[in-house]
Amino acid sequence: MSGGAQPVEAASAVSALVPLPVVLPLCAAGVKLVIGMRLERVQRFISAAVLVAVLAISLTLLVAADRHGPQVMYAGGWAPPVGIVLVADRLSALMLVVSSAVTLCVLIYSFGQGMADNDEATPLSVFHPSYLVLVAGVSDTFLAGDLFNLYVGFEIMLTASYVLLTIGGTIARIRAGATYAIVSLLSSVLFMAAVAMVYAAAGTVTMAELPSRLDALPEGIRTVIQIALLTVFGIKAAVFPLAAWLPDSYPTAPAPVTAVFAGLLTKVGVYAILRTQTLLFPGDRLEEALMLVALLSLLVGILGAVAQTDLKRLLSFTLVSHMGYMVFGIALDSPGGVSGAVFYVAHHITVQTTLFLVAGLVERRSGSTDLQSVGGLATLSPLLAVLFFVPAMNLSGIPPLSGFLGKLGLLRAGVADGGTMAYVLVAAGTATSLLTLYAMAKAWNLAFWRAPTPEMCAEGTVLDTAEPDTDDSDADSDSGSGTGSSSSGADSGTGSGVDPAGVPAGTVRVATFGGQAITTTRTLPGTMAGATVALVLFGLAFTVLAGPLFGLTGRAAEELLARTPYVEAVMGR
Repeated sequence: MSGGAQPVEAASAVSALVPLPVVLPLCAAGVKLVIGMRLERVQRFISAAVLVAVLAISLTLLVAADRHGPQVMYAGGWAPPVGIVLVADRLSALMLVVSSAVTLCVLIYSFGQGMADNDEATPLSVFHPSYLVLVAGVSDTFLAGDLFNLYVGFEIMLTASYVLLTIGGTIARIRAGATYAIVSLLSSVLFMAAVAMVYAAAGTVTMAELPSRLDALPEGIRTVIQIALLTVFGIKAAVFPLAAWLPDSYPTAPAPVTAVFAGLLTKVGVYAILRTQTLLFPGDRLEEALMLVALLSLLVGILGAVAQTDLKRLLSFTLVSHMGYMVFGIALDSPGGVSGAVFYVAHHITVQTTLFLVAGLVERRSGSTDLQSVGGLATLSPLLAVLFFVPAMNLSGIPPLSGFLGKLGLLRAGVADGGTMAYVLVAAGTATSLLTLYAMAKAWNLAFWRAPTPEMCAEGTVLDTAEPDTDDSDADSDSGSGTGSSSSGADSGTGSGVDPAGVPAGTVRVATFGGQAITTTRTLPGTMAGATVALVLFGLAFTVLAGPLFGLTGRAAEELLARTPYVEAVMGR
């Protein structure tokens, strides 16, 4: 056809943008390390501008991948198997768009968190470069065209996550960070061993070359490699029984860090499972095993959530539970199942991140996320009540929200499969959705609906995660964050040093989680609330645009299951 050359030229031009979501954050992180703690506003502008650029580039790549097929970039012009290849197909481009939008909102939220908290304990010279390196690592994992580069992307991401998880250096965060580091290092060692096994058996780690070579291997060797990779990615995705580390690690971090970890980092593991299962190991050799993992994740995770009395831990267990929906869709290995899994991944990244940001706002307003000591927030802060209610109902799968639509797509795919285990998972998925609604309703009733408890912190009260045997007088006399924050808390009080509720402004108490002193405020910081509102609206956009989005995920599923578009785009030049 006469216009046939034009799409090729357009695709070639856009392919030059493929490495930018990785390169731009890394370059910005280097610049910010040079700046250090100087020029705070410049630092924030650089971070926001880079993430806006990454979002724009991701949208461009998504449009190009949907219209022209996978966009490929050969590093240094060297084609596989010699060079590094980055590939943006429909799946990876969609993940880039969602992740860049979420990380931008979380970054803006962190500006407000830093303005309200003690910046001396969490210096911008540490947070901002680490956050940008984390974004670069996530982008690299989505774009990686070979298993070793995928490993490198994971390591970039994990190196930054160690810093972010322990930022502030409190005992609770160091303890949780140590657990996270040990689990992550173990998974990294296993990942490298799995990559070595692949190279020894197939002679390459380029994912476009592996399908034909792995298909030629004996079934036993291929199965061992598949199990090794699934184990690694299962740890990253926090599926049962490899998720025991998550509920104790995430809640101790600052709200922005917890939000991006819970919403995004686990989905990187799901993405890796989805990519390798469809491209490298098509068929149903481990279908029953994956369905069993999905079933246990759904039930064990949600039962753990129902038993929790802390909002952050409750959300952490729902995270483990809802990973089962995504694994269920992957295990079905059908266009409907894969499409439903991709849709649910995009939905869950947004909604789970939003809920953890709301948990940070609850902590900002009340001083705690312990549901037994928090109450009356619907009256005290109606905006906060709305910001929690909408994503909570979305996560629970209330019609017509995107959570319902994603679950409905997965359950329909399970019924279409017709297998016994598929029907069991349909029933378990329905029960999990109902129990999620129960857990969210429980959190709503305790934190928002009932009357405020006497222990509810008043404006100006400072909470610090001091050790339980440290009394208030010791904390007030300490020269660390407690003293600095107590001063700011007293300044934000009534002027007499005593809150109208009878609680002395600047009182130091032991917080449930966190690690930094928290000065409670009667009015939510505008930047934090604005970023959360933006994410709530972004989550609602999945409902409004569900038709086009399901069309996109359907095309992505067909492309993944066909395998040839990816292989030909990388190797056919």
